[in-house]
Order: sequence, then C-alpha cells, then structure tokens
Amino acid sequence: MLTKRRWTAAGAALAVLGGGVAVAQTATAGPAPRHCPTLHVTKGWYGDNRAKLQKMIDEQGSCSGSGGAKPVATFDWDNTVVKNDISDATLAWMLRNDKVLRPASWKATNKWMTHDAARALTKACGTSVPAGRPLPTSTDTGCTDEILDIYLDAKTSTGKKAFEGEWNARRTVPEYVWITQLFAGHSPARLTAYARAARAENLAAPIGTEQKVGTHTMEGYVRYYDQQRDLIGTLKKAGFDVYIVSASAEPLVRAWAPGVGIDRDHTIGIRNLVRDGKLTTGVQGCGDVKDTNGEVLTYIDGKRCWINQEIFHVKGAKAWQQQDPAHRPAFAAGDADTDVTFVGDATAGHLAINRNKTELMCRAYDNADHRWLVNPMFIEPKKRQADPYPCATTGYTRPDGTLGPLRRPDGSIVPDQQDRVHG
Repeated sequence: MLTKRRWTAAGAALAVLGGGVAVAQTATAGPAPRHCPTLHVTKGWYGDNRAKLQKMIDEQGSCSGSGGAKPVATFDWDNTVVKNDISDATLAWMLRNDKVLRPASWKATNKWMTHDAARALTKACGTSVPAGRPLPTSTDTGCTDEILDIYLDAKTSTGKKAFEGEWNARRTVPEYVWITQLFAGHSPARLTAYARAARAENLAAPIGTEQKVGTHTMEGYVRYYDQQRDLIGTLKKAGFDVYIVSASAEPLVRAWAPGVGIDRDHTIGIRNLVRDGKLTTGVQGCGDVKDTNGEVLTYIDGKRCWINQEIFHVKGAKAWQQQDPAHRPAFAAGDADTDVTFVGDATAGHLAINRNKTELMCRAYDNADHRWLVNPMFIEPKKRQADPYPCATTGYTRPDGTLGPLRRPDGSIVPDQQDRVHG
C-alpha cells in the first residue's frame, strides 16, 4: 500500500510535469525549504524543463519533509548521461590495440550467428592465431572490418545476414549480445581497465572527432553531459537512490559511472557469466529466465526486469510486470526505444532525450500521464524530424520483431506525433 507521502508527492508531480492538471489542486506539499538541493546548470535545458525537474526533486526528495523510503531514480547511460556510446568506444579501442581474443569457434560465440557470418569471420581473421590469443586487428583491416560490419549492421561485408532464428525483440537483440561476447576471455577487471583507457582517449578528443577503425569511420569522442551530472548529483543530495541501467556490458559502465558519482552497487548492465575469473559468452538471466546465451538483456522490457529484480527485489516471472507505484522508480531518463519501458514505469517524471527514436518519442509526445519531459541532446542535438512519428501504425515493436500500432494502457492507439522539441 502506498504511504500518504507517496500519494502526496505523486499528485504534486502531476502538477509539476503536467503543467497544472486538476489533481494538482489537491497536493498538500508546501513551498520547498530554501536549503533544498538545487540544480545549477541552466544551459541546455529546453523551455521550463529545468524548473519542472527542480519542482519534482523538491516534492519527491528528502526536503519535502515527509520521510519514508528513498525515492529511486534510474538513468540509461549511452547518449543519456554521456554523448556517444561507450561500447562502441571500447570496442574501437580494443580493435586498434589488439585486445580482441580469437575464439575457438566464431559460430559458438553467439547462438544466432549464421554460418555465413562465421565463415566470413574465419576467412577474414584467419586461423594462424591460436584460440584465446589476441587478433592483430590494429593492422589486419579485413578482420577488423568484418567484426565491425557484423556488429554495426548485423550483416557480413558481402551483405549476408549475420544472425537468424527467433528471439524476443523486447528482451534482446543478437548484435548487442555479440559485442559482450567479443569480450570473452578477459577478466571483468581487465575489461574495465580497457574501458578506462578508451574513456581517457575519448574524453581528451575534441567534440566532433572521428576515428578510423579498419576502414570504418566511427565517433572518436565521448562527453559527460554537464546537465545530467548536475541532475544526478542534485537527486542524490535530495535523498534519491540513483542507478544506472545500461545495455552496455557492466564492466564498461563501471569505468565511466564514477564520473557522475555512481558506484558499482548502483550500476546495472549486461552481465556475462564468469568462469575461472574470465568472462564467457553466457549471459545472466532475469526474473524466471535462467542464465542464457543472451535471450535476456538490459534491453527494452529487460530493463524493467532488472530494475524490479535488483532494486526492488521482485523475483520470478513477476519481475517482468509493471509493479505498484511504491515499487517503481520515481524518476527515469533515457534516449532510445531500448529505454521506453523503464522510463515509462516512473511514477513522478520521465525524461526523454530526443534522438528521434520512434517508440520513445511517441510515448513522450503523447504524454498520457502529463509527466513526460522532452529535451534535445545537449551536444550536437538532432534537427527536427520532418515527418510525424508513425505511432498509430508502426510505433510499437512486437516481441516477434514486427511493428504495429502503439497503444496506451487503456488500449487506445497513440496518434502520430509531430517532432516538437529539437535542436
């Protein structure tokens, strides 16, 4: 059962993020005390987003004076807390520094890998390097290109499908699994050390830097968003329990999260199984799904499962279900369809960083509960998407991977949405 404080705070949040709906008149929380933690970064916040976030913090946080359990805040990582992708950055660094180990069998690295992809990798990377030893990817352009083609495009360099079979498209995607499986053979600590080296290199590179990896051009820089670092710090000062929930491998996130004050106990990412101190191609399961070959990741509905299991201690099949308000985050932030389920689960505020991702932006612009905020990317924001988001026809990714209409909790279809908050 919800405490009186949670009902009061939720009502106030409706007024804060919804711009004054009727329930706001019943909120009892008074003005926030002057000593409440305050957001300091003003640049980059769209419209009155900063003011609405501040009001939510004041109403939900410790300075509301209501006591009770700590409110939870959950953030995606890549392109939500930082600009660009730390998985891409780490893989690029490892390929340029000969840190990817040759597997005994490429086909065995991923349960969905096609024979065409395995043959292409074997041909491109050869068999002269013993299994378990580093591939010379800094100089072997063909090997590097084949790895990147399969990871980035899910196709071989000749355009053949790299993955096939069945998977739940709201729980996993083979290429997301495969990048973590490329890290197999290293210890978690060593992988974190590689991620730290990539972090130092990418933070030192000027904004806009690109890098050559094989013959591919990839982003060559990463930046913490000052606005998100400020938001996370303010939430923590206000008594929120703040977590990172990422679809990157957890050892990578551990290298970056301390930069915004998040420790390893508040970091959730893809967790590969460890045997004899080394990462394997197996992946930890969630809820009622046992340890797997990657059938369940921190991906779309999988992020909800991991939040429910690790933060709110909901076990078994129930972890896949939306919980009661007392067992859900108060606030959540994300930038992609990968994040839409857990961001939507938040009870007091949802922050969508606009990267033109259809399902997330359909939810955000529909704003069914009047608690969604949309903000352009803080660095190199996307321009306005000219065509409306096709919410009513192809806005929802079904478990089988096909697209259909996006629906509200009451079953009604979300109409197509114009892109209104952009760079």
